Amino acid sequence: MKSYRIPKTDLTVSRIAYGCMRIGGTWDHTPISADTEKAAHAAVAAALDCGMNLFDHADIYTAGKSEEVFGRILKAAPGLRERIVLQSKVGIRFAGDAQHSGEPMRYDLSYDNITRSTDDILRRLQVSHLDLLLLHRPDPLVEPAEVARALDELHRSGKVRHFGVSNHTPGQIELLRHYVRQPLVVNQLEFSLAQPALVTEGFSANQAGTGATSGLASGILDYCRRHEILVQAWSPVGGGKLLKAPVPAESPLDPASTLVAELAKAKGTTPEGILLAWILRHPAGMQPIIGTTQADRVRTSAQADEVTLTREEWYSLLAAARGKSVP
Repeated sequence: MKSYRIPKTDLTVSRIAYGCMRIGGTWDHTPISADTEKAAHAAVAAALDCGMNLFDHADIYTAGKSEEVFGRILKAAPGLRERIVLQSKVGIRFAGDAQHSGEPMRYDLSYDNITRSTDDILRRLQVSHLDLLLLHRPDPLVEPAEVARALDELHRSGKVRHFGVSNHTPGQIELLRHYVRQPLVVNQLEFSLAQPALVTEGFSANQAGTGATSGLASGILDYCRRHEILVQAWSPVGGGKLLKAPVPAESPLDPASTLVAELAKAKGTTPEGILLAWILRHPAGMQPIIGTTQADRVRTSAQADEVTLTREEWYSLLAAARGKSVP
């Protein structure tokens, strides 16, 4: 698989990454079942066979069990840790996850939570360090100096090599950059043909009656390109909305799912291959993070690395998904 070099790092990563959100099974504290662990081993093996080398985690994924089962995979395969880029995220806390059941769902980028959560991640993964640690969601109560102190400590101790963010706007990144001495080299954002706001906001912002269409501040994709921040696309196939053709006739995505299927047939690939190739076609060099736990779908997704869409095909897919051409 073709690769990217993450700017301001020595990390070379596959163009498509594997997201481990679901490999731990249920989102509670029930033990990991044998079937869940078997499927996780198969999915990770398929990703490795396809040339994927970045594996994305977060401390909350299946209540920590995704990292736990991945740690078992690493333990069973000596030398694998040195061949992959390991990434996780901190900053989201579930309701009642501490001593008091009445605590709300919240974001927490405090020094204590960042450092404690990172130690827990390393313990579950059974590793000494992460290659990348991302701040999962912007915390309205963030104190950037605390974040800087936490990142300094994690970097100085060797527990984390590089840092980034997820779901952050340009202003939020700028605030952190004013305090944090380490480069922020990744921003993980939702992006797919079913959710194309990162690219449509640029030409929608000045269109009468529409305004910007993204929940993020306008210009996030351009900002990341300008500052050499790798954009990782989460939910890159839009939750599967465009993988079945046709979808119900009343759905506005019906023309897009049909066109995806037609292009997949014409190019000898899969619908997943077309949807991911649509992201890879963008000159920003974005990295889709696939999240399937099915080994066969990992392989069909990897076909995107060999698919090239023309400018006309890219715009045709965008128009079909929007239900109208560009203005």
